[in-house]
Amino acid sequence: MEIEKHSIGFVPLAERYGNERRLFTIWFSINLSIVCLTVGTLGILAGLDLAWTVLALVIGNAIGTVFMAAHSAQGPHLGIPQMIQSRAQFGVLGAAIPLLAVIVTYTLYMSADEVVVKATIQSLIPVSANTAMIGFGIATLIVAFVGYELIHRIGVYLTVLSGLLFFTTAALLISGAAPHADPVQAVDHGFVLATFMATLTQATAWSLTFGPYVADYSRYLRPDISTARTFWYTAMGNFLGATLIMCLGAYMAAHYARIAADPGVGIAGLFGRANYAVKALIVFGVFQAGVMNLYSAYMSVSTVFTGFRNRGHVSKPMKFLVMSAVIFFATAIAILTQHDFHHYFGDMLDIMVYVLVPWSAINLADYYFVRSASYSVKDMFDLNGLYGRFNWSTIAIYFLAIVIQAPFARLSFYTGVIAQEIGADTAWIPGLIVPAILYCIIEPRRMARAREESVA
Repeated sequence: MEIEKHSIGFVPLAERYGNERRLFTIWFSINLSIVCLTVGTLGILAGLDLAWTVLALVIGNAIGTVFMAAHSAQGPHLGIPQMIQSRAQFGVLGAAIPLLAVIVTYTLYMSADEVVVKATIQSLIPVSANTAMIGFGIATLIVAFVGYELIHRIGVYLTVLSGLLFFTTAALLISGAAPHADPVQAVDHGFVLATFMATLTQATAWSLTFGPYVADYSRYLRPDISTARTFWYTAMGNFLGATLIMCLGAYMAAHYARIAADPGVGIAGLFGRANYAVKALIVFGVFQAGVMNLYSAYMSVSTVFTGFRNRGHVSKPMKFLVMSAVIFFATAIAILTQHDFHHYFGDMLDIMVYVLVPWSAINLADYYFVRSASYSVKDMFDLNGLYGRFNWSTIAIYFLAIVIQAPFARLSFYTGVIAQEIGADTAWIPGLIVPAILYCIIEPRRMARAREESVA
């Protein structure tokens, strides 16, 4: 298999291939990991009742999925990576602002992948925790460097293999037939509004944070593919994958607390002599997520520095260098935070929502309402083109949306005034609604003024 030759540039129509069914397997498979399963445990660990936890996970994933899947049509239509399209809203250089948030997000996700999977790797290979994470990072780098086609093919295999693994795990645990399961009940405080909303926000965050790279995995599809089919294949893949795995994590945390504490090793222990093969498959599932995070983090980094250089192509040596730098920082963070990971992970998911929801709101408002999917791809690579260097009004809306969320935010180290009053984190609601409305009001007026000035 050849190394992908396209980077952030436009994919020519002659090189478009595949069908929308690929979108189901890529988004279903990325969720079949113990990292996603861990998100499902957070509500239970905080004392929320199982039924309420499941409801929060279903609602949160449904909300997040609608918005992440709405980005999928941009790939086939425009033939460029997701964050390049942000130049139309923020300006060619201004797009670097949300891109920095995206880069941090995916770097932290890669760190999470390494921390969660390290114990499973150690149970397979007698190495130190740090060595396990470094080796995982190097393998992630190699596959991500090969690129798009290999990532999609891995997704197909994982959909089948990991799907069977987690289905069998759920059947064994729910039926009570699991050998050596050692049931341990979690502490159950019933319904707590603050915990319910935190769980809902964390599930929403999981799906929403895919938004900045959804189009990265659909940009090779033909532009004549139906927008509705593109949306639904993406949505069903993500919603089913994320919801089913998170709910399994919640059930494990509620009834099999010891397994939930170390899900990789714990799940493998249910399969007797096949436990080594199961451990390898679990590692492979997390590996796919790490590869996708690295691949899209590279896209975002490249979008930043090529914007300043007014270029639309990245050489293979530079691609390798950028990916190496990203995985280095991700692994360093993983090594430093590995012993207090759960403390950081919940806050990390929440903060991602605060910075990525406003971007998603602006991007989707522009694509579906303001410009109605009408763009000049050429001008997205031109500092002096249609979209300019900075769109200061959009940048102002973006930062305003982040600030507006502060009173509604609830973290382990900070509670906003409104969040304290109602006892719950609802920051994502104003973070989604306010920037979308402001952008739909302000941007058409700015565009009209720009047209008048150009005519004059």
